[in-house]
Amino acid sequence: MNIYSGRIKELRKAMKQEGISYYMIPTADFHQSEYSADYFKEREFFSGFDGSNGTLVVGHDWAGLWTDGRYWIQATQQIKGSGIQLMKMMEPGVPDIPTWLFENMDDGEVLGFDGRCVSRREGAGLAELLAGRNITIKCNEDLGDPIWKDRPLLPCHPMFELSDEQAGESFAEKVGRLRDVMRDNGASYYVCAKLDDLMWLTNLRGNDVECNPVALSYGFFSMDKQIIFVQNDEVTEEIRKTCDKHKIEIMPYGDFDRFLKEFNYMGNVMYDPESVSYGLYLTIKAGIRNCEHLSCHTSPVKLIQAESPITIMKAVKNPVEIRNIRDIYKEDSAAVCRFIYWLTHEADISNITEYDAAVKMDSLRKEIHDFIELSFGTITATGPNAAMMHYEPSADHSSKLKREGMLLMDCGGTYYRGTTDMTRTMALGKVTDEMKKSYTLTAAGNLGLLNASFMKGCTGRNLDILAREPLWAVGSDYKCGTGHGIGYVLNVHEGPQNIRWRFSKGADAVEFLPGMIVSDEPGVYKEGKFGIRIETILICVPKCKTTDGEFLCFDPLTFVPLDKELIDPQYLSDREMAELNEYHRQCREEMLPYFESDKDRDIKQWLIDATEAISK
Repeated sequence: MNIYSGRIKELRKAMKQEGISYYMIPTADFHQSEYSADYFKEREFFSGFDGSNGTLVVGHDWAGLWTDGRYWIQATQQIKGSGIQLMKMMEPGVPDIPTWLFENMDDGEVLGFDGRCVSRREGAGLAELLAGRNITIKCNEDLGDPIWKDRPLLPCHPMFELSDEQAGESFAEKVGRLRDVMRDNGASYYVCAKLDDLMWLTNLRGNDVECNPVALSYGFFSMDKQIIFVQNDEVTEEIRKTCDKHKIEIMPYGDFDRFLKEFNYMGNVMYDPESVSYGLYLTIKAGIRNCEHLSCHTSPVKLIQAESPITIMKAVKNPVEIRNIRDIYKEDSAAVCRFIYWLTHEADISNITEYDAAVKMDSLRKEIHDFIELSFGTITATGPNAAMMHYEPSADHSSKLKREGMLLMDCGGTYYRGTTDMTRTMALGKVTDEMKKSYTLTAAGNLGLLNASFMKGCTGRNLDILAREPLWAVGSDYKCGTGHGIGYVLNVHEGPQNIRWRFSKGADAVEFLPGMIVSDEPGVYKEGKFGIRIETILICVPKCKTTDGEFLCFDPLTFVPLDKELIDPQYLSDREMAELNEYHRQCREEMLPYFESDKDRDIKQWLIDATEAISK
């Protein structure tokens, strides 16, 4: 019995005491965030799997972990010996969790989960599906908490703010836009539980989730009031003054549930079913029922389910955000160029580990004057480690580099001018023909999407084929999406825009608009051998209007050359060759000004060589 199977044994005892047949532990905090603070990593505590996406389901004699293709290799290694079965999401023959529960639970059994950590959409969907089997849901307790004896404390750090000049739009302007949407939907109130939505709306920031500048908080908005619920120790004197200035009332974070239950609702309540938890949804319903008997209510109060209006607002960057983002991406790209030169020309690679390389990259990024923090833990991976998409080295778990094969580096930072993300894969020495072919086809896909021209109204699902087609043509694929949005001094992963080929109800209906930012990151991952990813960040811009309609395209924000040592021209068409040379021309033009000093003479020459045009 390993440590995780022992913990699951304790959980099963608690399940029996509560009459629960299956217990579900998702990867989520109380706000359905993608990344969670240590306090919320209960699934990791019971399974050992520490990827950013996965759900553990525990029965009395079976346990399974659902996760997507990014993490199959990692999860297989981390759950070994725990008795947990890996359920490969979206693979043929692997049902999703609701379907599996419906097919495997017996009539009259009980499903348990912490309702604060499951979205309203997922919780209500489970309740509706399982009701047909007379299966009930018990969601008012966290069964893992008593077992997790040394659980970390709820994170709590002082908040900070962006000035109106940094944000490009004041809180008053933003909340006015929110209220316009509320009116259009017939809502008197809006409940906000999505952390980056609330941070963007208020121009406040926090430090409660590693590498995500957000504070644990809720928001409640009416047509004339705005209330935020945060932990008292988060609120500095400066933040209090700012809130007073904008007439934002501050209430304790732990009082939100009670507030919703006791509030006297005089109109309809609007909420986002993806970010409002199932527990909060039930609380709002209870609050509405509690006040229905009041004589002043002339009509029933309704719950209005709608996609968060704030999410689309923050996805379309304003002119100030765009100017700052373009600026910081150039400085960030220059730091990555410095790293590549150091690694390939200066470093004694025999004494360097993946972790050492990550530390070096982080140190270069921290030299940029308005650096706040990393936007995620830097990924530096070589050999088989690079085949794990979200592998992250540590001081005590890291491979040594060699002058052979490749290094994959995925990194980014958060600055007062924006949030960055980029990936480059570089040759460390001798590489195989298979590596060069895979890299070249990945580069072709990356450049194909970067150079896309498309009609306004296209979604990421329309565009994904441009990145995958060179790989699909040879029977290769990567088990993840091609692109995600990126926040402004916010989360490195942001929606609603995305680029992927698989259908996902709702998410695929979001069209690209000028001002949206998206990553472009195809790759090849060969288990046990190597991994390749090329990630360039793009911004959607207008292209032209013709009699046939309005056309859009992308501008690159990342200006780091691709590695010509890994390019095999025989796998590029003439058009792809021209696209590569044009991108390298842009990299040279944008990066040379950062290397004009005498001490950077060698880096400047490397950049010129790295961006020389190639031909067949």
